[in-house]
Amino acid sequence: IYEGQRSVNPDQRVFILTRSAFAGMQRYPAAVWSGDTSSTWTAMRAEITAGLGFCLSGLPYWSMDSGGFSTPARFSSGKDFDEWCELNARWFEFATFVPLLRVHGESPNREMWEFGGESSPTFTAEAKFDRLRYRLLPYIYSVAGNVAQEGDTMMRALVMDFASDTNVFEIGDEYMFGPALLVNPVTRYQARSRAVYLPQCNGGWYNAWTGSDFEGGQTIQAPAPFDAIPVFVRAGSIVPFGPEIQYVGEKPADPLTFFIYEGADGDFNLYEDDGLTYKYQKGKFATISFHWDDLNHLLTIGKRKGSFDGMLRKRTFQFVVISREKPAGFSFNPVPEQAVSYQGEAARLNFN
Repeated sequence: IYEGQRSVNPDQRVFILTRSAFAGMQRYPAAVWSGDTSSTWTAMRAEITAGLGFCLSGLPYWSMDSGGFSTPARFSSGKDFDEWCELNARWFEFATFVPLLRVHGESPNREMWEFGGESSPTFTAEAKFDRLRYRLLPYIYSVAGNVAQEGDTMMRALVMDFASDTNVFEIGDEYMFGPALLVNPVTRYQARSRAVYLPQCNGGWYNAWTGSDFEGGQTIQAPAPFDAIPVFVRAGSIVPFGPEIQYVGEKPADPLTFFIYEGADGDFNLYEDDGLTYKYQKGKFATISFHWDDLNHLLTIGKRKGSFDGMLRKRTFQFVVISREKPAGFSFNPVPEQAVSYQGEAARLNFN
C-alpha cells in the first residue's frame, strides 16, 4: 500500500492503520492497533503492558480503541451507566499519552457528549485531556521527529530509561511518554488514588498537576481524582506547549510556552517540518535546541538548524520555571516568567 500510494502521489504522506504487524514494519507509515478488545477494566489494564511490549519490539506507533471495542451487555443496555462513563473517562485519560489517540467501538456511542451531556463529569474530564493533547503537540511532534531521525520510541517501558533501577523490571502499568512524562493510568472503578513507583533519577520528580516534588526510588500513593490520572515530570525536563487549537494547522504554533523543571540539567530538541509532505526526508526540517543549566539557572537556546517551506521565521517563546521553592502545576493559562522574540539566533536567559 505504501509503495503504491507513493508511486501515485510521491509527496503526500501515507498513513496506514492496521492490526497486522511484523518485524521491520517501522520502515513504513503504519500504526498498529490492538484489535477489537472488550470494554472492561481488565482489558484496559492489559492494554498498557501490551503497548509497552509492542514498542519494546522496535515498532514505535501503537494505538488502541479508547474505551474498548466490544461492549458487555451490562454497559450496552445502560444498566451500569455510571461505571460505563467512568471506564471511558479513565481510558481516554490513558489514551491521551499513547502515540495515536483514537476513540472507537460498538454501541453505545463514544463521543464525549454521550456520557451525560456537556455538564457531566465524563465530558469535563475527556475535554480536559483532549485540550491537553492538542496543547502538547509541539512536544509530541518533536518526539515523533526523533522517532524518524533517530529511531526513538514515544511510549517507553521504564526499563528503557532506568535500566540501572532493578525495581522497574516488573512494572507493566506505568511508563514514560517521551523523555519527560511518567504516566500512570487508573484501571480500577471508583479508584481515586493509585500506587506509583518513581524511578531513581537525578533530581527526582514533580507532580504535573500540583508541582509538588518527590525523590526518586520510592513508591507513593498518588491522588487520582476523576479528571486526572497521576502524571509526573522528570527533573530537568523542558516541555513545550502550543496555543489552544481545535485541529492541527488551525493556527501557527505561536507562542510556545516551555515548562522547565528544576533539579537537574536538561535538554530538549524542538523539531518542526511542514507536516504534510516528504520533504523532511530530503532535509527540509528545522530543529532548535534548548539546554537547561540547573546550577546557574541558565537556559541556552541554540541557533536554528535547517528550514522548510512555511516555517515561522519569528517566534515568541515563553518560559515557566517550576522548582521546589516555587511549585506550580500545569495550567492552560500559564503566567510566563520570561519571554523572548526568537528569529533563529542563539540566546541565553538567566532565571536567577
